[in-house]
Amino acid sequence: MNAFLRLGWRTLWRDLRAGELRLLIVAVLLAVAALTAVGFFADRLKGGLQRDARQLLGGDAVLASDNPTPPAFVARARSLGLAGAGTYGFPTMARAGEAQGGASKLVALKAVSAGYPLRGAVQVAVDAEGPGQATREVPAPGEAWVDGPLLDALALKVGDTLLLGDAGLRIARVITLEPDRGAGFMSFAPRVMLNQADIARTGLVQPASRVSYRFAVAGDTAAVKRFSDEVDASIKKGELRGARLESFESGRPEMRQTLDRAEKFLNLVALLAALLSAVAVALAARGFAASHLDDCAMLRVLGQSQRTIAGAYAFEFAVIGLIASALGVAIGYGVHYVFVLLLAGLVESALPAPTLWPVAFGLGVGLTLLFAFGLPPVLQLARVPPLRVIRRDVGGLKPASITVLAIGVAGFAALLVAASSDLKLGLIAVGGFAVAVAVFALLSWLAVKVLRRSVNETTAPRWLVLATRQISARPAYAVVQVSALAVGLLALILLVLLRTDLVSSWRAATPPDAPNRFVINVMPDQSDAFQQSLRDGGVRKFDWYPMIRGRLVAINDRPVSPDDYSEDRAKRLVDREFNLSNSAEAPPHNQITAGAWTPDAAGELSVEEGLAQTLGLKLGDTLRFDIGGQQNEARITSLRKVDWGSMHANFFVMYTVAALADVPVTYMGAFRAPEVKGFDNALVRSYPNVTNVDMSATIGQVQRVLDQVIRAVEFLFGFTLAAGLVVLFAAVTATREERAREFAVMRAVGARASLLRQVQRAELAGVGLLAGFLASIVASVIGWALARFVFDFTWTASPLVPIAGALAGAALALAAGWWGLREVLRRPVVATLRQAAE
Repeated sequence: MNAFLRLGWRTLWRDLRAGELRLLIVAVLLAVAALTAVGFFADRLKGGLQRDARQLLGGDAVLASDNPTPPAFVARARSLGLAGAGTYGFPTMARAGEAQGGASKLVALKAVSAGYPLRGAVQVAVDAEGPGQATREVPAPGEAWVDGPLLDALALKVGDTLLLGDAGLRIARVITLEPDRGAGFMSFAPRVMLNQADIARTGLVQPASRVSYRFAVAGDTAAVKRFSDEVDASIKKGELRGARLESFESGRPEMRQTLDRAEKFLNLVALLAALLSAVAVALAARGFAASHLDDCAMLRVLGQSQRTIAGAYAFEFAVIGLIASALGVAIGYGVHYVFVLLLAGLVESALPAPTLWPVAFGLGVGLTLLFAFGLPPVLQLARVPPLRVIRRDVGGLKPASITVLAIGVAGFAALLVAASSDLKLGLIAVGGFAVAVAVFALLSWLAVKVLRRSVNETTAPRWLVLATRQISARPAYAVVQVSALAVGLLALILLVLLRTDLVSSWRAATPPDAPNRFVINVMPDQSDAFQQSLRDGGVRKFDWYPMIRGRLVAINDRPVSPDDYSEDRAKRLVDREFNLSNSAEAPPHNQITAGAWTPDAAGELSVEEGLAQTLGLKLGDTLRFDIGGQQNEARITSLRKVDWGSMHANFFVMYTVAALADVPVTYMGAFRAPEVKGFDNALVRSYPNVTNVDMSATIGQVQRVLDQVIRAVEFLFGFTLAAGLVVLFAAVTATREERAREFAVMRAVGARASLLRQVQRAELAGVGLLAGFLASIVASVIGWALARFVFDFTWTASPLVPIAGALAGAALALAAGWWGLREVLRRPVVATLRQAAE
């Protein structure tokens, strides 16, 4: 042991002074720096996004119920050190005094207590036109805060009295932003917020009143989890009927979907950085091993055993791995602050401190990459025969054995899955790149064989003949170079495709022109006139559907009740009325996932797939609804996928006919309001019974988080793209010394520098074209798989991608070759040949 340690220290010190480890250290350092910069930033950004997203709940977890929150749970939250705030709300009518015209309006009343909200802040203005300011206060007793549209609807202003039940409250503030407003239909009505102390004197809450109670908690993560687990256990035992637990993970589906996609995008960047890092380390290690063949042959002549040489280099790599990884972690930590500075202002307050996970992961990445991809070629040095001292043609590096290759691939696969934090994402990336490497190697080998036979040396230009010979004379080198270039280009092309098409698809899920107004309670005799009013106001595109209230009473002629289901969501769905609708054509923003929608087919239903799963429904089942006392029966013929965060009008159940006869119906619409002052007021005055809900604040919250994530991903993509370009440079210059010797021989026998320059360009362009073409095809397949199975997008790559990829590959290979190989043709022939003979 002492022998290989002494030898390891000596070789380490010698290689450091000679600069032999420079490229390897840079490769590992770059790998770890890239991954830890992404890791540190993603870790902090994820924490910040989750923290900000909790504002949409008003706390870390919320117990929502149809009954008052049991005092035992309030006390339990207090005993765990959690802050708590209770609210409750219900729809009711608000009205103006007779002096102001006596108008009335359906409102969503919300009674709050001190401390509300626990996360985020309500923004209020002193008048309807003023800017909103965040406040930690709640309405004082005797006061009310209201949405601006309610003032217009009732012809009131700040300071006037708003009548609620038996009480009159002074309007003190105008609400401009309510973070935990939610997306239910009753939340769409204008908000009236008051102090819980005023509820009793309004007389609005009676024993039979339908009131929604919410108790929010916030505090230490472990305490919140413990409280949530206890509440969840009570709900599952049936001790809390009509209750549900909302958290960042379970509540607000539109935000959860956005942040889930964000996390997967960031993890994908880490995966691609890991891939590029492996290529860089493998190329650097092979170059290091090639430069030490003669040294190891001399050590064998001097009596060193294979075991001692192998142990020395393993020790040297372990030390270098630790040093480079530690430096990489430090650089990554510094670089991630650049991301934070560039994204300053995208989050409302400072990002939380990172955890230790990126540090541990960075060190693990450096050592894993070094031992899995760097050590195998270096360990071949221990088997260099002493004969190489006098015969330079023996003892060269060989391709890694199947066993060593399998160990390296297994280590890299584990690394990718760990980096992904998502099994499906990791498996697609691992499988895709593993298949890609095999495909690249096989197709490049076939291309080399075809190339040699397809070039007629008697008629082809001399530079093309020499370039063909250069490539085909060493097929193994050509396969390695094409495969390395293709893998690097694969990551780059996949990044570009994701940055353009997939991110565009992501934005399309909640586009800037998404509907920001919902109108409900439009009477049948107002439907045509209201639609015409929208068109006259400049609205050209809008959703317009009948809305029918119906209760599910039977499935396949068997009566249903909440007791038939164990899941609480299923019980609630069966116990309440559905918002049904009908349309001859399928909604364009819904996707048919099973069965078929037959236009204007009587007696047929289309059901949202999530509802079907919850209630155990399938194609062919017959549902019977009680609609205004009438029994209506129809058969399920299709299932739909509904994006509830799209801000379009969506329904659980739809009849596939243009009209339903003899059923009570109102209409609802969704549209984007024109930027015309007074548009909403004109609608309210013309149709006073219609509830017009402004969803701009909710859409703005979702869009702001979306913009945050996309900008973060862009910066991370840019960093990884830079790492990919470094890998391409390393791949092109990996055979620089071999090229220098071959060109020196050709120049010695009379070849002109201009001819050799043409040969070099032709070889690089050909290798780049092939690598880019193969990489773009595989990138399109992997991109489609990621879009389809991970990011939940419908996406197909353009047929021009392979052509663009091939041209880009050739251009990048030529650029990297010009930068890294330009000095090869400038070296003196005598010096190059003398060095090769030594």
